[in-house]
Amino acid sequence: MKIEQWYKDHFESSLQGRYISLTTVYPIVNSYKKNFEITVPGKSEMGQDIPFIKIGHGRNIVLGWSQMHGNESTTTKAIFDFLKFINQKQYFQTEIKTFLEHFTFYVFPMLNPDGACNYTRENANGIDLNRDAQALSQRESQVLRGIFDTIKPNLCLNLHDQRSIYGFKNGNPAVVSFLSPAADKKRTITQARIVAMEHIVRINKTLMAHIPGQVGRYDDSFNEACVGDTFQKNGVPTLLFEAGHIAQDYSREKTREYIFYSLLTVFGIIGKSGEKVDYKEYFDIPENLKNHKDFILRNVKLEGDSKTVSVAIQYREILQNGIVNFEPFIDEIGSLKKCFGYIEKNANGAEILTDSQENLTVGTNISKIIDKSNKSVTFFHKNNSILE
Repeated sequence: MKIEQWYKDHFESSLQGRYISLTTVYPIVNSYKKNFEITVPGKSEMGQDIPFIKIGHGRNIVLGWSQMHGNESTTTKAIFDFLKFINQKQYFQTEIKTFLEHFTFYVFPMLNPDGACNYTRENANGIDLNRDAQALSQRESQVLRGIFDTIKPNLCLNLHDQRSIYGFKNGNPAVVSFLSPAADKKRTITQARIVAMEHIVRINKTLMAHIPGQVGRYDDSFNEACVGDTFQKNGVPTLLFEAGHIAQDYSREKTREYIFYSLLTVFGIIGKSGEKVDYKEYFDIPENLKNHKDFILRNVKLEGDSKTVSVAIQYREILQNGIVNFEPFIDEIGSLKKCFGYIEKNANGAEILTDSQENLTVGTNISKIIDKSNKSVTFFHKNNSILE
């Protein structure tokens, strides 16, 4: 069986959408108690459990954590896809046996359960845990650092989501991005960074079969307050994963699949395990640009202006009654020549109305854009844009 077919038939279908909380995942965590070692090494600022899972018994110690930012849930879904894959007894048994014998994978599926509950980047105290690596002011940060010091990993996987704004000069979106964080302000290519870069090169080779030219690389400016930079500085190879956006997949169900393949590649389950790669190929991966918009309406005529402009719309993610709603707002007005929309439409020089208002104001929430002179023509409608 090909891995793509296994995934299609067996991914963890009980986890869907963007809102993934501790209440959602705990029943799945508990279902693995007989198969994996489950512990709770600490509590969140609001007293919620921070579950911790140990898989395998090999000498290669890998530490991973997801939902350090509570509203970044795609990699959490991918972790549970990975757990389901490792736990099944029908397919890829040779590869799984090798993984269990050679690796011990420790993972926090949800490091920030308070932020996850509230669907916020920060924890309950409004602190970005990925800027707390030195201060260690929050319980969640202390739990992660305590485990790092205790298990002494050989490799760390820092699992995140990125916004839909990233892409490349050729118009491709950055569906998944990676970073081998800097270990100092000079961005020295340390041995730890090289190891992380080699892993990313292998992952990129795997993903080329799925999303060619749509894997990105983050800027590696050093920030010691960030966890990845701190761990890299301590000599432990650390990979930053960033699950991004593709087409109209706002639930990130396709992107989770690519993160799943990336995890399998790290552990040598797919790809050419042990293949020699040149770390310098890491720098061939294009660096992310902030050049994508959720929607762009081109060639809009503004009243009293002979030139046409483009109007960009982005979505704010708003949690309401346990569902993440996507609220459109006007993000930018201008030529937008270097920007690309996941959806683009052409107004062909028409003047427009937004929610029956003539004035276009950046930052304003909107639900509809219509042709001012022909109100039967709708260029954008919130209810027909995306659905969670």
